[in-house]
Amino acid sequence: MAGSTFGNLFRVTTWGESHGPALGVVVDGCPAGLMLKEEDIQDYLDRRKPGQSPIATARSEADRVEILSGVFEGRATGSPISLLIRNTSQISRDYGDIASCYRPGHADYTFDRKYGFRDYRGGGRSSGRETAGRVAAGAIACKILRQLGIEVCAYTLSIGPVTVDPGRFDARAVRETRTAMPDREADERAVAYMEDAIKRLDSVGGVMECRVSGVPAGIGDPVFCKLDALLAQAALSIGAVKAVEIGDGTAVSSRYGSENNDAFRIQDGHVVKATNHAGGILGGISDGSDILLRAHVKPTPSIYAPQQTVDASGHEIEIRIKGRHDPVIVPRAVVVLECMTAITLLDAMMANMCCRMDSLERFYKKRD
Repeated sequence: MAGSTFGNLFRVTTWGESHGPALGVVVDGCPAGLMLKEEDIQDYLDRRKPGQSPIATARSEADRVEILSGVFEGRATGSPISLLIRNTSQISRDYGDIASCYRPGHADYTFDRKYGFRDYRGGGRSSGRETAGRVAAGAIACKILRQLGIEVCAYTLSIGPVTVDPGRFDARAVRETRTAMPDREADERAVAYMEDAIKRLDSVGGVMECRVSGVPAGIGDPVFCKLDALLAQAALSIGAVKAVEIGDGTAVSSRYGSENNDAFRIQDGHVVKATNHAGGILGGISDGSDILLRAHVKPTPSIYAPQQTVDASGHEIEIRIKGRHDPVIVPRAVVVLECMTAITLLDAMMANMCCRMDSLERFYKKRD
């Protein structure tokens, strides 16, 4: 199966299925000498693991990470880092009824058409559980970026019609609210909205936002490898994400150029922008402002209400999906967006180190 590897220099390959013995990730390109322990990674995995609130799936997984290789005496060795996360709460019988039919909104039909058969237990590789490996790898990327003075922070911007009020933004609330919203009042309204959907055997969607501060100007490449294009690919590779915006996003299409352009100024001897409509990226290259990324997430396709579908024999049928499912994907996917953003940015920064002759000379030129 192609498509399980992401990145060039900081290279991430996830493996495993949602109902197999385990899943995990191999990270190649982590700089030797990075201080790394399982707790650094576990903190991120705890943010995405199931069973933590009434608005998350009841599947209870410890999601304990094990470092199998690439770390010795608490430091990365420079060799591939292999991380293992064991599955401990599979109930595969919940999926027996859908073994021969296609769930609406899922990848069942497309997997069948591509491969000729599929792992129907929870979706196999198309399951959201695959993202545990991404988060484990992203935790490493976040730690490296933090040591470089770069902070990556993702949160829930909206759920259904309920949107965060920027005037009540509280970064601590992202880790404390049930919705991962940085606005406690919006969190209460969003929970009420979701609870109503649950009563109706339905699900809801929302928007995640990720802000990256401290990124120097000059990261990214023009043409096919624009930084915003790579970030969009990273975000859209997350299951259920259907649209991505950078900066002001779709709002720019209805403006005049004079309204949308970010004026340049000098502040403390440095070039800065008066506004940040571009979201920190110009011409595919970072401009030194905060990078702002939004990802729009569809409602969870697994709902308990009856749905119309077809089976593998071509008969139209009605199904009722069993199992344990999130009524909304967004709160647990926030850390996935954060980690995919970090992986993408770190990989671009590593590539940037060899784009200029003076950079190579500083590192390699023989000194007298």
